[in-house]
Parts: sequence; C-alpha cells; structure tokens
Amino acid sequence: MEIILRSIRRLWRPLRWPLIVAVAPVAFGSTYWVTREFLPLDSPLWGSAIRALPAGIVLLLVARQLPRGAWWWRAAILGTLNMGLFFCLVYIAAQMLPSSVAASICSVTPLMIAGSAWLIVRERPSSRVLVGAATGAVGVLLIVGTSTGSLNAWGVVASIVAMALSSVGAVLTRRWDDGTPILTVTAWQLLVGGLELTGLALLFEGAPPQLDAAQLVAFAHVSLVATALAFFCWFSGFRHLPAGVVGVIGLLNPITGVAVGVLLGAESLSTLQTLGIGLVLGSIVFVNIRRGRAASALTVPDRILDSEEASYR
Repeated sequence: MEIILRSIRRLWRPLRWPLIVAVAPVAFGSTYWVTREFLPLDSPLWGSAIRALPAGIVLLLVARQLPRGAWWWRAAILGTLNMGLFFCLVYIAAQMLPSSVAASICSVTPLMIAGSAWLIVRERPSSRVLVGAATGAVGVLLIVGTSTGSLNAWGVVASIVAMALSSVGAVLTRRWDDGTPILTVTAWQLLVGGLELTGLALLFEGAPPQLDAAQLVAFAHVSLVATALAFFCWFSGFRHLPAGVVGVIGLLNPITGVAVGVLLGAESLSTLQTLGIGLVLGSIVFVNIRRGRAASALTVPDRILDSEEASYR
C-alpha cells in the first residue's frame, strides 16, 4: 500500500497544477452555450455585470482584505482588462456566434499569452510551447473553418479582442505578483470590473432586466463556477506554471465549448472538427508531458519557481 501511495504522489505532483488550471478553461467553455441559450440577448452590460459583481463580492467576503498602496491602481487596470472589457466582449461574442465557434476562436490565446509574457516578463517561449500552441491553433482552425452556417464578423472581432485583453491582463497579474494571495487579487479584479460594468449598464441600458428562474440558475453558474472558481484556478496557474503552458492548457476552452454545443445545443460535428479536437488535446499533452528534466516549455525566472515547479521545468 505504501508503494502505491508513493507512486500516486509521484504522479500527482507534476500534474497537480495543470489539473487545477484545467478547471478554468473547462468552466469558461461552458459559458458560451449558457449565455446564448439562457441569458438576455439585449443586455450585454447587465449580463456581464451580473457575472462579475456577485463573484467579486463572494470572494471578497472570503478574502476579507482591501487593496493597499499600488494595488489600488493595479486592481483597477487588471479588473478592466481581465473582467470589465473581457466579460462584455465575451457576452457579445456568445450571443452572435455558435457556442462551438465562439469558444474555438480562443485558439489564438496561447500565442497571445506567450507573446505577452515574452514582452512583459521576459519569459522566452521554447520550441515545445510554440509547437504545442501552433498545433492547437491548427486544430481549432479545423473546428472553426469547417463549421456550418455563416459567421458574424462582429462576433469574431469581439472574441479576438477579448482574448488579447485577457492575455495581457493575465501576464500583468504575474508581473505584479508580490505574494498577495491569489484569492484576494482575484476578488479585487472582479469587484472593480463588476462595479465598472454596473455603472455602464445603468448609464446605457437602464434598469436591470427581469430574470426568470432559469436565467437566475444560469447566472449563478456563470458567476460562481465559471467566474469566481475559474479565475481563481486560472490566476493560480500563472503563479505556479510558465505562462505559455497555462495558455496551451487554456485550449480546453474550445474543446468544452464544442462538446457542450454538440451535446446540449444540437450543433453538428464533422470529421475534420473531430480531427481538430484531437489535435488540440494532443497539443496540451505534448506541452505538459515530461521528457527527462524538460517538463515545461518556457524559461522562467528561478525566483518565481519553487522546488516543485523547478522540477516541472
């Protein structure tokens, strides 16, 4: 029994943070179908505010800590990039595009994150992360390129801009990491983004929409699971793993979006789209698989990595 437990621990240690991070893109991917099917079509600002603000309040009640010093303006910037603008654009994209396509466009995220990390925190992507990101992007292009029906251009633009803003915001969260608990930083960002969105919603959309029981349940899922829990796992990944690795794991977002769209939304899945899903999953395995001592795909400053993450590198 002791031998079995030791073997399980050896397997768990290098997989712990990738599995924790994976919670985030899976939860993110579910929001496209939920938004499209249940949430109000003509209230993107209120829809985004109701997603962000309750999540921020819940996490702040748990964290019980307000920003201090530089974190006031840092939280404002990060909350705008990662939550305010991002949620509004994702909401618009989810209403304009099939859930599988809206989720699949995020295939550009690994390359955006890797590029942002290179420019902002000097993390130079190696061949492993670049190959994995490119392979995943090809897989998602197969999913999007072979989808049936026409695509709304504004929905595509909204998705791409949302991914770019969130990539920069995630890397800035890493750059400004000073040991403040991830739960606390996430709460601040959600609260700032939620307050911004609420103010804009009151100004441009008037009173909040009337919600029925199904919409309340949908918002509870989007806010508490696909926002509060998901962003806590997502930002935790940027503290413990190289940014490029987190970005490639994020390709589970389109896989989830496609799966939910097919299983619950009666969206069709062609042979090429199935091949694309296989390429995306393969790229995630390729980036995270350990080959000797080279288990990760980015050069990360040693001050960021503890002994466990150093073995991942």
